[in-house]
Amino acid sequence: VTAETVPIQTEVVAQTEGAKQIEVRPRVGGIVLKRLYQEGESVKAGQDMFLIDPMPFQLQVDQARAMIAQQKARIDQTAREAQRLKGLLETKSISQREYDNATSDNSVASATMMQYQAQLREAELNLSYTHVKAPESGIAGRFVLSEGALASANTTLLSTIVQVSPIWVRFSLSESDLLSLGGHLRPGKVQDVRLILGDNTEYPLSGKINFSASQIDPALGTQQLRAEFQNPDSTLLPGQFVRVRLTTGKRDGVFLIPQTAVLTGQQGKFVFVVEKDKEGKTAAAARPITVGGWFGDRWSVLSGLKAGDQVILDNLIKVRPGAPVAPHAPEAAPAPGQDKAAATEKH
Repeated sequence: VTAETVPIQTEVVAQTEGAKQIEVRPRVGGIVLKRLYQEGESVKAGQDMFLIDPMPFQLQVDQARAMIAQQKARIDQTAREAQRLKGLLETKSISQREYDNATSDNSVASATMMQYQAQLREAELNLSYTHVKAPESGIAGRFVLSEGALASANTTLLSTIVQVSPIWVRFSLSESDLLSLGGHLRPGKVQDVRLILGDNTEYPLSGKINFSASQIDPALGTQQLRAEFQNPDSTLLPGQFVRVRLTTGKRDGVFLIPQTAVLTGQQGKFVFVVEKDKEGKTAAAARPITVGGWFGDRWSVLSGLKAGDQVILDNLIKVRPGAPVAPHAPEAAPAPGQDKAAATEKH
């Protein structure tokens, strides 16, 4: 074996979710006349999704405009009256009180006009709300009701929109995972975030941590984390189960050996290595090791081995401590006449 430099990483199960999950509700109540989008397809922010019967709201707009026209005539009338009384006041044909009342009537009429104008703007706003628009871009869900159903303002759920680019991936790390990565994780501490899909292929784009809990969940003993990935082609959909691979740094002096070489005993994990016994003969010896987890299809060994050790990989069921062995490289064939139970070793 030879010492190698390997990344400090771990791999855990995770689940995708939309970066934004929006409920589409009407701002005004009424009969839903039409669905204006294709269920399950992409929609853009501001796109019409539903049409609520606009006629009651159009009538409110017409009524507000009529009130404004009526009040405009009232303002003109009170203005003319105030102007007429002003001339009479100058000739002292009327009292000051009569003139003041006339100017007050004109001011009240102007204030009432402002009120009617506000009512018109409200009526026009409610009319515009009969076109229920997409508040954000994303993938639209199914129509919860049906055309002809009665919807209540700000209450009835019509559909949902899920933003899938970027998409979020939520996962948790146990305390042992955190220790192997160097302790409590923060976004700046993670160097690389990768996704492994259900078919064991790696998602081509790397992600970044956009949330890490500030404490360990006392009920589960885990730290909650969330990563963000760009998803331009909608390859990832909310609700998928994936695996997240986190890398926080590199570790030197690590030995990588095949999983078949690692055995488990009462004292923990160990391997058989080839050594010289007291008589100078080649024999097998058990060596306790400390493993650091998987790296690909091999175990990473943090301690217990040194460069140049010959680790036995094959015929382990027949190997005993002190048993003589005739080692050969894994890819080499045993020498002629060599015992078939002879162990092989790693370079």
